[in-house]
Amino acid sequence: MKSRLAPYGCAVLLLGSATLATAAPPLPPPESGQVWKAPGASLYYEVLGGGPGTPLVVANGGPGFDHAYLHISTVWNDLAKGRPVVLYDQRGTHQGEALKPGQTCTLADQIADLEALRDHLGYGKIDLLGHSWGGFLAMAYAARHPERIERLILVDSAAPKWTDTIFLFKDVFPEGIERQTSQDFAATLGDKAAIDAGMHEYMSMLFYSPEKRDAFIAYSQNDVYNADVNQAVNADLGRFDLNPELPKFHFPTLVLTGRFDMNSAPATAFRTHHAVAGSKFVVFEKSGHMPFYEEPEAFLKVVGDFLAGR
Repeated sequence: MKSRLAPYGCAVLLLGSATLATAAPPLPPPESGQVWKAPGASLYYEVLGGGPGTPLVVANGGPGFDHAYLHISTVWNDLAKGRPVVLYDQRGTHQGEALKPGQTCTLADQIADLEALRDHLGYGKIDLLGHSWGGFLAMAYAARHPERIERLILVDSAAPKWTDTIFLFKDVFPEGIERQTSQDFAATLGDKAAIDAGMHEYMSMLFYSPEKRDAFIAYSQNDVYNADVNQAVNADLGRFDLNPELPKFHFPTLVLTGRFDMNSAPATAFRTHHAVAGSKFVVFEKSGHMPFYEEPEAFLKVVGDFLAGR
């Protein structure tokens, strides 16, 4: 997702007091979560479910957000009925350890953290799903460790070259961008009300369904965003172009997008699909940036079939 506060990330933060009677009740946090001291950073992770299926590791959007927004959808619990599903907080975010002075937070660090987590959990191979910025991380991990990938799933992912991601905000929501721009100066000075308003405006542009939008905003009002992580990762990503790596992917790959994704337009996903030989491309017709939330049944069917090799 892109905004002046959280470029190319997945906006899940609400700094406000919105409530909504029709909002789905938050799912309780799983009891299996724990903080693990990885070689480069302390990471929080959760393992949902279990079973004989290849473990599915999910890399959430950001950079700078934790995985909490994923819990608004039940699809992860459903997928976990036949396999372990791992959700984790990336370096420096929320329940892990905050970045220390001088600690790096680069793409290489993020790849190393994910690889260390895989090794810590004892998984030989994994299915890897990346959403939004997490899609870029998943592609980068797959390029670095192709021998560890059984299947790859990219959900409304950033482009393999960070700056090639296509944003539609200004063309579809010009009034929202105008309001957001009016807050820029005050937000830059650290004005909390301006930061809150800008983030709220940004999140309001991510959904197909107004009802789903409002429920998500109400659900996410206590989520946490780390600007230091966002800035550190973004400062590094411009150095990389993963396009030459994609033709080397020889594992099954599924590329998913919401038809109305303003943050990473379907054309972004379609280009990635064409770059990965034999990949499958699916559009969710009533979704924005989060089809696993807006169309959970359809999402579960598509992803479940893909993971089962159907």
